[in-house]
Amino acid sequence: MMADFQPLVPGAGPEITLGVMGGGQLGRMFVHAAQQMGFFTAVLDPDANSPAGRVSHHHIQTAYTDPEGLAKLAAVSFAITTEFENVPAQALVELAKSRPVAPAASAVGIAQDRAAEKAHFVNCGVPCAPYAVIETPAQLAAVADNLLPGILKTTRMGYDGKGQVRVTTRAELAAAWDGLKQVPCVLEKMLPLALECSVLVARGSDGSCVNLPVQRNLHRDGILAVTEVYEGNLPAAPAERAVAAAKSIANGLQYVGVLCVEFFVLDESNPAAAGLGGLVVNEMAPRPHNSGHYSMDACDQSQFDLQVRTLAGLPLVQPRQHSPAIMLNLLGDIWPGQGSQDGAPPWAQVLALPGTHLHLYGKSKASKGRKMGHLNITGPTVEQVRATALQAAKILGIAAF
Repeated sequence: MMADFQPLVPGAGPEITLGVMGGGQLGRMFVHAAQQMGFFTAVLDPDANSPAGRVSHHHIQTAYTDPEGLAKLAAVSFAITTEFENVPAQALVELAKSRPVAPAASAVGIAQDRAAEKAHFVNCGVPCAPYAVIETPAQLAAVADNLLPGILKTTRMGYDGKGQVRVTTRAELAAAWDGLKQVPCVLEKMLPLALECSVLVARGSDGSCVNLPVQRNLHRDGILAVTEVYEGNLPAAPAERAVAAAKSIANGLQYVGVLCVEFFVLDESNPAAAGLGGLVVNEMAPRPHNSGHYSMDACDQSQFDLQVRTLAGLPLVQPRQHSPAIMLNLLGDIWPGQGSQDGAPPWAQVLALPGTHLHLYGKSKASKGRKMGHLNITGPTVEQVRATALQAAKILGIAAF
């Protein structure tokens, strides 16, 4: 953010517009939160039917690197954010020449490169899985034996399980690297996992930092399926360490905005977890995150409210969760007649359950693995929320958890 940036006034009129790079569902929910607070919004996305573009005051339909499009976004926006980490960092550099941009291109650039990301974690004193960077045949040959079995990941453009290959032998490692076209990769040692979790922090330009409660996550086929957030959802010690680590990572970046940091909680009964302290960081996302969607219905501030506040320079107040919550990710797999409008999931049955909150993203076509929406379930007790969530999952054809 620019040093002389002054907080923006909610409801001051169309001239106070917040811009966002990217028109997906995260941008759509940011736009809704900004509009609720009285701001006008602008979206830059090449898709004429982007979920965020369809609900924004301005939709600039150009490529993310188009100079004319970037100039238009800067012309109508007082401050600009991003809704996905793979927006070209250079586009954020260009926008930052004339407008406050949060998060900064430097932070987004680190999140776009797994090797740089892991180096940042190490510099912040946050443990990650043992790893090696593989960019050359010599580095491939030099990989330590104790990193196998492991997961080979491309350093760039990997998400939702894409660009990742599990390997157990040196032969499999070499074949996997060839299969990935010998692009720069990181090999991570596979560790015994007890569970996965994430922390969302919001950091202002003044250095103030708040966090949402720690989220317990279940992934299936590399895609988040279920998030559970309530007191006791994971042991207190790793939860406290995860919050401290996420704030350390944000502070180390001089971050401004909402940042999600994902962690693995290790099975410490397994000797392979020795010496790692029971918790290792996996990766970070410089934006709101799928695992934080429950906050829209279970907290007094959602992750998108926090994103608006950080971008507008407004005060950050520690969010309070008022209800136990479970979030079910709604993929296109549960739609009948995928790729067409032939039917929809049985929403009436789901919404007849107490404490259900349906959020659909305005996408016209469903397909396998495509994120179409999410269902938040809240209630007075953990037991009631879990029972309702399992009932909703059964109705929708989502596997029990």
